[in-house]
Amino acid sequence: MTETYRKPSGGIPGFLRWHYSDTTLRRTSDQVEREKTIGLGPLSMAYNRWLMFPAAFIFQAICGSLYAWSVFNNPIDIAMYGGGADGKSPPKHNATITFYLAVGFFGLSAAINGPWLERVGPRKAALVGTILFFIGNMVASIGIHFKIIGLVYFGYGVIGGSGLGLSYISPVSALQKWFPDRRGVAAGFAVCGFGAGSIALAKVPDPLTAAVGLTNCFITLGCCYFVIMFICSLIFRVPPPGFTVNGMDIYRNKVDENGDVEAFNGDKAAAALRNPASTLSLIDSIFSREYRLIYLMFFGNSIAGLVFLSRLANITADIFGKDKATASTIVSINGGFNLAGRLFFSTVSDRLGRKNSYIFMLTTQVIILASLPTIMEARNYPAFLALIWILTACYGGGFGCIPAFLCDMFGPTNIGALHGIILTAWAIAGVGGGLLFTAIYNNLLGSGYTVKDAWIYSKNLYWLLGVAAAGMLVVVFVRTSIRDRLTPKVEGEFTRIRFFGRLIRVGSFGVKFISKEQEEAEWAAYVDSHSQQPSDLQEVKPPHEKYGEKTELEEVK
Repeated sequence: MTETYRKPSGGIPGFLRWHYSDTTLRRTSDQVEREKTIGLGPLSMAYNRWLMFPAAFIFQAICGSLYAWSVFNNPIDIAMYGGGADGKSPPKHNATITFYLAVGFFGLSAAINGPWLERVGPRKAALVGTILFFIGNMVASIGIHFKIIGLVYFGYGVIGGSGLGLSYISPVSALQKWFPDRRGVAAGFAVCGFGAGSIALAKVPDPLTAAVGLTNCFITLGCCYFVIMFICSLIFRVPPPGFTVNGMDIYRNKVDENGDVEAFNGDKAAAALRNPASTLSLIDSIFSREYRLIYLMFFGNSIAGLVFLSRLANITADIFGKDKATASTIVSINGGFNLAGRLFFSTVSDRLGRKNSYIFMLTTQVIILASLPTIMEARNYPAFLALIWILTACYGGGFGCIPAFLCDMFGPTNIGALHGIILTAWAIAGVGGGLLFTAIYNNLLGSGYTVKDAWIYSKNLYWLLGVAAAGMLVVVFVRTSIRDRLTPKVEGEFTRIRFFGRLIRVGSFGVKFISKEQEEAEWAAYVDSHSQQPSDLQEVKPPHEKYGEKTELEEVK
């Protein structure tokens, strides 16, 4: 008989349950065969996974133009409200709201569209994101031409931000599937492009606006971005079913020469125990304890970089008395450290481990945030620069490591949705943290302090320090090893952590340090109990992809 492809039911709650439960990619066998080559006719050739690297880098660089929005603030305010020609500042400064809207919808779009990305594949998702970003630029240009600031908000902030959010996660998701042997490098290289774009593309708008005008600047950039992103999108795809590389599948299970998962004692029980991520559904991942902790960890790692470093030019000029050109140079160098941190920490995490990398980055941020008030009060400029650039590298490293961390913990078929949702932590940190920082800053200025007083920044550093310290504490409780995730809790146990490899249990019985012998015995008992119950186990390779001649119907014998 024939089973019809299931449609969501039960209204909005039912749709949401279906949307965040189904990450099955459906391709026909013809589509799978076509994606094994790239090019047309005599120019076609076998697809190589390394083509994803330059395509993802360039694609992400265009997405990174979002960080260059600040160069548009003053020209848009002048175009909307006048001023500028006689040296006067425009009477209103509303263009910056566009950036906050774009950041908010960036995170919201990534969170909402992540499951859809996994169902349709990275190429279609990237094309939709590209089209939305193009439309956003066109609508913004219309708003500028007719002096309607609301159209700029809606165009670039809402539509463009939504397109960028979907575009950002598309190549990252695909890279994690193509490079199970180099997850950290793959993630870091992709998001490194985002940082590079924010530096390079910030230099384009000013001379282009001077040459063609502000309205045509948006039209020109929008068209150029569309062409480049469209070409890159055509390269994106996911591996064919049964893909293996360097002796491992996309779940990082080791496979033999026949493509079968190697198992302890040759049974499925041990194979399932080796990689729990291979059997996790998206909905289980979202509501898991580990994902909640990683979300809070990422929030803690992001907030200082987003909030404090956005004021770097002001701090350099006001607190340390440097001129505008010097402040601009410092910001550009700082962007380079952001880029370098994304690539460095993600690469190192392949060796050091994702959790250990975050512990290092967050601990470093806590030390720096605690030291900065003293450094700024003493006006120690060289020390300030050294600490700020290290802080920025750690902030960038958080973005470089997070895709690989999520993929390790929850599997490659969930990465698009989980990465999208976790970007809401970045959006909340940027918008909420920015508003809180500004409120405290303005309150201190209103109470008699001036922009030359370090205290207007130092007071904000204390709450930033608290958030980063909370993130550092949270990451300690993330269980990354298979033993820690699967071994059942003992009676009265609340949680468990590892300290230099030693298992520590915390519960109603207090704090207990578990010996290596006891840990080995508990793990052996758990493996044995599951080896004796094969009927309760799931297949190691779940049907993360369905393909055949029909995509909407499945033949069930």
